[in-house]
Amino acid sequence: MTSTISIRQATTSDIGFIAQFNQAMALETENKTLPTETIQNGVTRMIQQPAMGFYLVAEIQTDEDTTEVCGCLGITYEWSDWRNGLFWWIQSVFIDQQHRRKGVFGKLYQRVTELAKEQPDACGIRLYVERENTNAQKTYHALGMIETEYNLLEVEF
Repeated sequence: MTSTISIRQATTSDIGFIAQFNQAMALETENKTLPTETIQNGVTRMIQQPAMGFYLVAEIQTDEDTTEVCGCLGITYEWSDWRNGLFWWIQSVFIDQQHRRKGVFGKLYQRVTELAKEQPDACGIRLYVERENTNAQKTYHALGMIETEYNLLEVEF
């Protein structure tokens, strides 16, 4: 049987596994342990306050009657006065290890671009990726994303 991947917007019932996926992603990519209460509260807040953004969830059909969550990503917004529009930032991407290289992220990305193009204020899609994460970079380039001239700087509080 060919696996079918479907994409949907996350709901409050997805908070637990999105938080777990975010914890797994942080550990895998940055060797950081995210406190469970903090990440669950963060995911909950974004789902409950759509002005902050939203999550998409990927599900894969494992047999005729069963689907399994296999990935997710978050979208947040950045206002650009230069473009008089919003950049959609892809964040917190995680695809379950057993479902990688099966087109899951491609389906999530396709849905993000469809949704963004429906919004008159959307002016582009951005994401950041760890310098060492060359597999992810190859995927993003294959989907048509390009590197910008900007470096990312931050101050944490």
